[in-house]
Amino acid sequence: MPETLATTRFNGHSMVGTLERVLVCSPRTAGWNQPDRAVRWRDLGFLHAPNFEEAQRQHDALCRELQTAGAEVSEIDASPDFSLDAVYTHDASLATDQGLILMRPGKPNRVPEAANHGSFAAMLGIPTLGAIAPPGTTEAGDILWLDSKTLLIGRGYRSNTAGIAQMRHLLAPKGVDVLSAPLPHGQGPAVCLHLMSLISLLDEHTALVDLPWLAVETVELLQSRGFKFVEIDATERDTLACNVLALGGNRLLAIEINRKTNARLRQAGFDVRTFPGTEICINGGGGPTCLTRPLLRARLH
Repeated sequence: MPETLATTRFNGHSMVGTLERVLVCSPRTAGWNQPDRAVRWRDLGFLHAPNFEEAQRQHDALCRELQTAGAEVSEIDASPDFSLDAVYTHDASLATDQGLILMRPGKPNRVPEAANHGSFAAMLGIPTLGAIAPPGTTEAGDILWLDSKTLLIGRGYRSNTAGIAQMRHLLAPKGVDVLSAPLPHGQGPAVCLHLMSLISLLDEHTALVDLPWLAVETVELLQSRGFKFVEIDATERDTLACNVLALGGNRLLAIEINRKTNARLRQAGFDVRTFPGTEICINGGGGPTCLTRPLLRARLH
């Protein structure tokens, strides 16, 4: 009989279907409470020394929102390979209908995370489709499923040409077209600027965008595919207003401090749920999409 959502335990190819299953890594698991890891906050680009207790409270609030929305939340096992950045679970792997693709992050301290994603996913019954190898680099924060057959990858300091070529090689046999989008220099290679720092897909036809920072060809590509734009409030750029997680069914999860952008989203007809992200998100530069590795979403019709 055909496989149904009731029997499927993993898939990919959507950013906006109803979120059913998600992987997270709490600050505790990432070692924010371990002095030997916390002391490296400057090297990793954090704004200030991490406050473990507050970060853990905020991550707990995130997980409660995910569960309230109906998602099964799994926490990855701790590893001595992890750094503070491991909380941003989205980046180290990409979910597809055939299993995970293990990324090779452009940030060197994050490279070991991918193998941990693969081994933990295997325990959940999720296979590995492939892995990015040197000299390729990819981070899933640079990757958007525009539809089930089209993957857009931001070419920047974290995902390079060789990595994008490897993604194309892995996914072409599965009928997926891999496109590349140029990313701006921004504040340089030391500061994380992912494609998903500039675009969050809200539903099949709507994108939240930081329009002045998008390349013209990316804007034209999205418009050619019928996407409508909601623009962030520019005063909230530095507090990650563009980083919003689609929960499915017109529901979004956003950082509560970005009130002006969240109001725009509500005016556009979306149900915006929020959580406090000052410590877990803004300090380390990763919003609600970054904190989650979706493993299963409902199929769109």
